[in-house]
Amino acid sequence: MRTQIFFASTLYGAATLAAALDADCFGPADNRLLLVSNNAPSPETAPPLDEMPGFERLRDRFDRVVSWNDAIRPFHPGGWSPRSDDVPMWERYLRMLWNLGDGPEDEVELAVESIQVDPALALARLFPDAPVDVYADGLMSYGPTRNKLDPLVGTRVRRLLYLELVPGLSPLLLSEFGVTSEVVPARAFTAVLAEIAQDAPPSVTEAPEGSALLLGQYLSALNILSPEEEEQLHVRMLRGAAGRGHRRIVFKPHPVAPARFSRALEKEASDLGVELTVLSSPVLAEVLYERARPALVVGCFSTALLTATAFYGLPAARTGTEVLLERVTPYQNSNRVPVTLVDALLPDVERDGAAGRPADLDGLVRAVGFCMQPQIYPELRPEVESFLSAHLNEETRPYFKRRRLTALALPGALPRQFAFVPRNRAVRRVARRARALKRALS
Repeated sequence: MRTQIFFASTLYGAATLAAALDADCFGPADNRLLLVSNNAPSPETAPPLDEMPGFERLRDRFDRVVSWNDAIRPFHPGGWSPRSDDVPMWERYLRMLWNLGDGPEDEVELAVESIQVDPALALARLFPDAPVDVYADGLMSYGPTRNKLDPLVGTRVRRLLYLELVPGLSPLLLSEFGVTSEVVPARAFTAVLAEIAQDAPPSVTEAPEGSALLLGQYLSALNILSPEEEEQLHVRMLRGAAGRGHRRIVFKPHPVAPARFSRALEKEASDLGVELTVLSSPVLAEVLYERARPALVVGCFSTALLTATAFYGLPAARTGTEVLLERVTPYQNSNRVPVTLVDALLPDVERDGAAGRPADLDGLVRAVGFCMQPQIYPELRPEVESFLSAHLNEETRPYFKRRRLTALALPGALPRQFAFVPRNRAVRRVARRARALKRALS
């Protein structure tokens, strides 16, 4: 018996898997399991993806739907991985729990997301003989592998399935293992989303068509922004959309964001004299693209911004990326490539003019990826040195930290005689006092 286990933690990811199955990206199998994981900080308070509106439209692609949370209870999916000595015991337990068989002829194949971290990494370790397909459910597929992956896992990965959100750009993820990349057809993906949209909740069906759509991301939960700064980010989105002439605006908050984010927007909308609709039900942004066809999509660095432009032909604009490029720390943070792509490809909603694709976007992303993970991609150094020598200018400088370039001895680094300054505490303390004095006098 051959069993394919498809692992998903988001409805977007499950939709990607459904589209891949519809497009015959997977071979035949005797049994197909969708393994659902609820990775919310408190899973008991957040609905799993198989209880979200529209999921029932996907269920018939799989023979069974099972819960990862139930299988490993009381452990949390994001914080548990088996001890090496316990792997054989756990594999036998899961085979018995899910009726996978335990003979040499009972094969298991895995399709997982975010294999660099748990829970996907834990699942890959629990089936050490299973070949692995990785599917990408966002812009992070264009960036480097987040952590150095155990070769016992990385060498089992056969391919990377991804949505072509940026046409012509090649994913860097898992390329260190020579993994081939395969595009999930856009038509298959949008067809699946159209199915999900048929079960849209009333708050979506009642949203005004042709409005501007604001996408909230809850960045304060990631300690990238403070709650007050994130409130102001949403207000900037609203002002930018209103400044472009939109009088009807829909705000899609992050599912776990606090209600006060919406209240701040409601006050600003009242002051600006625009009609604001706040969605009360968690829903994919793409469902709104299907049902409400917004005239403009505004966000920070959400994958949904490029889904709008690449798959639905909708105009999109960004705000706050200049702050995020500074705030995303450390430099290796996996959000850096999504922020870079959105900043480089989309116009600023608060400014006039349209953004243009950089002349060498592939070179830019590979250079950022190398600076993030030089130990994983050492073969990229000559290429990155050439790119920085030719393209490091006022336009591309925000994507690179001078200290990072200095640490890696790359073009654009601090001159050698000043390299000591960032590491000298006394000099930094004097500089901070000087800046504080300058602000006080101004």
